[in-house]
Amino acid sequence: MVHERVTEIEHDNSLDKVEQILQGAMHEFLVHGYAGTSMDRVAASAGVSKATVYSYFQDKPGLFKALVEKLAQQRFYSIFGTEPLEGDPKIVLRRLITKALNQMLKDEEFRAFKRVVIGESGRFPELAQLCIVCLIKPTIETLKSYLTSHAELKIPDPEATARILVGSLVHYVMTQEMMHGKEIIPMESDR
Repeated sequence: MVHERVTEIEHDNSLDKVEQILQGAMHEFLVHGYAGTSMDRVAASAGVSKATVYSYFQDKPGLFKALVEKLAQQRFYSIFGTEPLEGDPKIVLRRLITKALNQMLKDEEFRAFKRVVIGESGRFPELAQLCIVCLIKPTIETLKSYLTSHAELKIPDPEATARILVGSLVHYVMTQEMMHGKEIIPMESDR
């Protein structure tokens, strides 16, 4: 019984340490970009030793991958939840689109992170591909599955429609917020 508690405490401390390292990594990637971030900087920012960082993450690509996976999972589940999509498409789709857009507009840190990924994608295409695999692909697949299951919508190509929906949201946030276009080509998000 005592051993189980110690193991549970060690597990909780381990999760706290991982979170601490991921927060330090996020800070460093945002400030210095991918290329300019070192494991030494991550360790200093996280308030842990370099050995501790390496005990949880083998290398910088592994650390970045873990960060992307965490961020993608948080965003995906905050929009889609853990249950399959069900209900009237007019209600479900409006709710999903509103929730996704609101999240994208409010989360300045994630937008800044996307800037880093896009900016570094020329030299490190695997970073951008990781974001596609972890966030965009599951989103498109989930929407495609939902659209396919609603034949009454009479959508000839559910995958293309899912891509258009996702692309419209990404385009809106990129042009209005990330590229500061709301002063040049303003558009209300509820249109």
